[in-house]
Order: sequence, then structure tokens, then C-alpha cells
Amino acid sequence: MKQLVMVVHANVQQDLSDRLRAIAQVQGFTFSHVEGHSHNTAMDRTLSPRDKVVGHVPRVRVDIMLEEADVALVLEALRCADCGIAGNGVYWVIPVEQCGRL
Repeated sequence: MKQLVMVVHANVQQDLSDRLRAIAQVQGFTFSHVEGHSHNTAMDRTLSPRDKVVGHVPRVRVDIMLEEADVALVLEALRCADCGIAGNGVYWVIPVEQCGRL
């Protein structure tokens, strides 16, 4: 089992949610609101003037539990999707030793 973690600009949350629901390998996901801080703000084309003045960017962290074989499929589906995240987010994959319901 793997955990796919993505951080994307908050303005794509609804489109991303719709896209994730359409991917058969995704059984569920969690959104968390986070703030991004970076020294490369001048080069980030997704930043609004407000983001540049305030000094942080409203972002959404997305956590998805996936079978190991499905990670590449989900990433490719998101890269190809017209949901606004292609080129506008970061991701990482974490191994999960154990998971279950409480």
C-alpha cells in the first residue's frame, strides 16, 4: 500500500475532486487546507497579487491511499486531466506499513 500526497493551489480543489471521483483506482481521498511558503514566488505563475502580498499561498494537501500498482495510473490520469493541476502542484509517495479502520 502507498500514500500519494499532493499539494496544489486551492483554486483547483473542486475540479480535482471531480477528477479523483472519476478515477476507478481512487476509493477515497482527504483534503487539508495548508499554506505554501517559498522564495520562488516571483516565478510561480499560479500566484495572484494577493498571494504575493500576503506572503503565503492557499494550497490544498490531498492524501490518497492506493495499491502500489495504481500510483502511476492515478498520476498519469491527473497529468492528462483538464483539472488545472498539471504543472501546478507537487507530489510524493510514502510507503504504508499498515492501514485499517478504527
